[in-house]
Amino acid sequence: MRSEILIGSRGSDLALWQANFVKDKLEDAGHKVRIIIIKTQGDLIQHLSFDKMEGKGFFTKELESALINEKVDLAVHSCKDLETNYPDGLTIAANSARANPSDLLLMNPEFYDEGQLWNLGRNARVGTSSARRKVQLKEQRPDVNLLDIRGNVPTRIGKLRDGKFDAIVLAKAGVDRLEFDYSDLKAFEFSPTEFIPAPAQGVLALQTRSNDAELIEILQSIHNEEVKSCISIERKVLNLFNGGCQLPLGAYCTVKNGNFDLRVAMSETVNSPVVRTEFLNETGENLAERAVDQIKKKVLA
Repeated sequence: MRSEILIGSRGSDLALWQANFVKDKLEDAGHKVRIIIIKTQGDLIQHLSFDKMEGKGFFTKELESALINEKVDLAVHSCKDLETNYPDGLTIAANSARANPSDLLLMNPEFYDEGQLWNLGRNARVGTSSARRKVQLKEQRPDVNLLDIRGNVPTRIGKLRDGKFDAIVLAKAGVDRLEFDYSDLKAFEFSPTEFIPAPAQGVLALQTRSNDAELIEILQSIHNEEVKSCISIERKVLNLFNGGCQLPLGAYCTVKNGNFDLRVAMSETVNSPVVRTEFLNETGENLAERAVDQIKKKVLA
């Protein structure tokens, strides 16, 4: 047994929850584990929304560099933040079970209106820096005013409570993992089959060096193969569109009665119409390719 496993993590509350989740699993199996905090570009640049930042891998590149340079043995990522093409020498050794993949709309009680879609009052100021969320919000509620918001989960909710926004959209998985109390606010949980989440939303990706066979074997105790089969299809859609955090793309795949069900929603830009498609088949083979082809045909049409 190796003497110690070094986990690289961002320093946010949610990133540390994720790293400690893996740390606890490994310690339960008898391994000695230590977490090393690494700042990423996404942590350092807080004044721009993701669709205005250049490049990809805003929350992952520095962690991957630490792996390559052998400063850490394992990086724990939100899988939705990862590029679909990994640097040479790195691999995803395991994926966790999937937490709730839905997006969550949190509202100031003054803007709660049961007579409106999502119970959100008209002309609300909604905070989100996700291009994917922006286009789906505008698609179904063109009256809302979209405003960029950055910061971790507690910071964003604090801005909502301070009145800087009337509502914000967050990943339900992150709020649940932090056990964050938002009982003073109104909430609406979007259906992931209608308000399509980011590819692999709610899943952790455990990244290692490709040649670290011992650690890859150790991590199989955390791995969920069915989740991997679904998010591989979602992330293939992202890959075929050459996308990152800036791309207004949602992809959600589930297995029902042995059949893979894939739903995709995409816009060319944040100001373009949303194009949607759904495909169902037994094996999942070529499902991403078929969905992307259909989306492209609809865009051209």
